[in-house]
Amino acid sequence: MGIFGGIIKMSIRAKHGLPLEDRSSRRNRFRGGNDGSDIEAQRKIELLSSENERLTGQIGRLEERLRVLERIATDPAERVSREIEDLRTRD
Repeated sequence: MGIFGGIIKMSIRAKHGLPLEDRSSRRNRFRGGNDGSDIEAQRKIELLSSENERLTGQIGRLEERLRVLERIATDPAERVSREIEDLRTRD
């Protein structure tokens, strides 16, 4: 029974992308041993946070560009041409 439970647990962990455990990693966890996985996890968190900030900024810029394109597409042609002429006469 125990063997089948372990196999099922391992297959579920593998299916969901969780790290698989072996006996030595379980022993170290219960004994309080640290194999550097905390440092590695912290590094991954920092990398994901910086990537998240970068992507959030990129989405903001893309949304602004989309608003401009929507305004251009929905405005009447005479208004756009009038604004272009106004810009030409300012210089």
